[in-house]
Amino acid sequence: MKPKPDPTSRAFVRTLAIRTTRHTELQDVTAAVEAAVRESGCTGGICHLYVPHTTAGVLINEGDDPAVARDIEATLDRLVPSAGSYAHTEGNADSHIKTALVGSSQVVWIEDGRLSLGRWQAVFFAEFDGPRSRELRVKILPDRVA
Repeated sequence: MKPKPDPTSRAFVRTLAIRTTRHTELQDVTAAVEAAVRESGCTGGICHLYVPHTTAGVLINEGDDPAVARDIEATLDRLVPSAGSYAHTEGNADSHIKTALVGSSQVVWIEDGRLSLGRWQAVFFAEFDGPRSRELRVKILPDRVA
């Protein structure tokens, strides 16, 4: 039997399995992160998101219009082309650079048991060397610790 989460404990940790389908892809993972927040029982605190990969990241941006994610993908591909002249010769140097630009972690407040995102904001897993099986680590820290 799985123990019920204690909302006053120091931290609640979940690792989300992410499966990407394209080389460059922004995948909306807001619902999965919200599910982890609900499972934690935390009503107020912070949610730390971390991607333990060097060619993938996490970002927050507009989630209502899918064209925004496509624009971000296309702009990163133009800024850092896969066929560039790079010292790293394993074929994915662009992926490492894109990850450095986007970042591998985000912190989101939790208020009233939900992510405190703006009206149009969503959490995106950013794949730059897919398709692959990936991880997104979620650590939830409540405001009050017993």
